[in-house]
Amino acid sequence: MTDQDLVQYEKDGDVALIHLNDPKTLNALSEPLTGALIDALDRAAGEARAILLSGRGKGFSSGANLASGGVDINDPERDIGAHLDRVFNPVIRQIRDLPIPIVTAIRGPAAGVGCSIALMGDIIVAAKGAYFLQAFCNIGLIPDGGSPYILARAIGRVRAMEMMMLGERYPAERAFQDGLVTRLVDDEALEETALGYARRLAAGPTKALGLIRRSAWAALESSLDDQLDRERVWQRDAGRTDDMVEGVMAFLQKREAKFKGE
Repeated sequence: MTDQDLVQYEKDGDVALIHLNDPKTLNALSEPLTGALIDALDRAAGEARAILLSGRGKGFSSGANLASGGVDINDPERDIGAHLDRVFNPVIRQIRDLPIPIVTAIRGPAAGVGCSIALMGDIIVAAKGAYFLQAFCNIGLIPDGGSPYILARAIGRVRAMEMMMLGERYPAERAFQDGLVTRLVDDEALEETALGYARRLAAGPTKALGLIRRSAWAALESSLDDQLDRERVWQRDAGRTDDMVEGVMAFLQKREAKFKGE
């Protein structure tokens, strides 16, 4: 398998379908796979109006590929933090900054940094057999990929501590009950349901949805005054799009809007 095969990319209309494709490792995130994912996300941002990200095989991702090298455990000066900066942190930041919405579809394990990527979705659809796992404590490391940030804000400090300090599976049903995922579906309905959401987002006012993404991420660390100031600027930008005119006209004419992403 070449590096290019580690991530599959195809289009379904205006939806970019991105599949992690190393099922023999449960899509463990090696440096080549992560690089291919970054390339696929960049391509999607330039030619699609929404993204659906999922994993081939029985799992979304088993986390970092510890067998692929990258860190010499025999080196007393080893710097795993530098490995994060080079390999994983760029893709987390890239997903956060996407100009289009992203749906993640989770089956089987979403572990370690794979959990972080799964939870970066704007809409997160989980199969009933899926689970989330932060097992860093079992190998003497701290959660990375922004997991403490994502989890503490999504389910609160106490539940986040439970996940990160006990290193136990967090079943999809509980994740749904706790507000960690958007939808919980039967395993066989995962792809159809997630694609339905992605198609719906791809038919929406793309520029406004991109600004909604920016607004939501900014709100996690903003004062109310800062947020209101940002909204003033971003609402101006949204209000100057053709989709805004179409949306208002459709509302006044009592018809369904036909957005073009412009």
